[in-house]
Amino acid sequence: MPPAKLSREEFERRYRRGFTDPAFDPLQREIDAIIGAAWDAYSHSRKAPRTSRAGPGFADPTYEVAIDWLAARRELMEAQRRHDAADEPARILIINGSSRSEHTCPGEMSKTWRLVKLAEPVFREMGLAVDILDLSRLASEFGRRIYPCKSCVATAMPLCHWPCSCYPNYSLGQTGDWMNEIYPLWVAARGILIVTPVNWYHAPTGLKAMMDRLVCADGGNPDPTSTHGKHADEAKALELKGWPYPRHLAGRHFGIVVHGDRAGAETLRRSLSDWLTDMSLVSSGRAGEADGYLGYMEPYATSHAALDRDTAFQQETLNAARALGRAVLLARSGRLENPSEGLDDPNPK
Repeated sequence: MPPAKLSREEFERRYRRGFTDPAFDPLQREIDAIIGAAWDAYSHSRKAPRTSRAGPGFADPTYEVAIDWLAARRELMEAQRRHDAADEPARILIINGSSRSEHTCPGEMSKTWRLVKLAEPVFREMGLAVDILDLSRLASEFGRRIYPCKSCVATAMPLCHWPCSCYPNYSLGQTGDWMNEIYPLWVAARGILIVTPVNWYHAPTGLKAMMDRLVCADGGNPDPTSTHGKHADEAKALELKGWPYPRHLAGRHFGIVVHGDRAGAETLRRSLSDWLTDMSLVSSGRAGEADGYLGYMEPYATSHAALDRDTAFQQETLNAARALGRAVLLARSGRLENPSEGLDDPNPK
């Protein structure tokens, strides 16, 4: 593939785009200094400028690991503690998959958000704690971003670290990645409800980005020192030796609500269900997975009125929440077992 390295001139041209506002005009000397420092980091490929020894519990305790990754790992461990704690309420993660909100160009809230808020009280009334992941913030909030998956897994599974170690990459300016806050939400949850529209027969951009970045939860390597960072040869050797492909989110229950206006809702619902099942999450049953159309083939301008009228789809959303909540409570009390638990998978990849 062609080299991606930029010249000094092109780097500066791109970097200056962030200072287009006239408010920055009196600060050109300071901006020049910032660009010079940024070029130094870029030209010397300082992906992780601040590191610390991994310490006990790692394959190579002396290996220098990015402090960002170590902090993200601590958050995962705390989230797992909350997940396992018998004296804390079980947690439900509701995910708003829509990019639309009243806080930016569309000018009004999404129907998806209304369905999220319809489902939320169901869980609270059952005594469950609720976290809401609103992916519309990617489109409306400063500094919110999910970077693309770099597909390390396609080189070798152990090269894909849990949590992801590809970001931040300070030399490339790839900072502020939201996934380090999102991973703990998934880990702490005993149930996940995804509520989303269908966009062009597929998941919306933000939802799909999160899905791709969760690949590290499905077989990822929790010890980056075992590959000494991103050394492909070491990762390949580990996988060929026999990699267990650990399912870091296995056993959690899920529900799905997908809505559209003319086509693709069932396709996306099935796709999401297959994805979650492949990661060894457990469906909350037929009622826990809903898809349908709000204002089928009607004008977009009246779609909220269509949702108001469609009490049947509102009921399907409530039922999906109830089914998921019941599954979580039954599983936690030991009255609902995962029939796949403990079985030896001959094809773990």
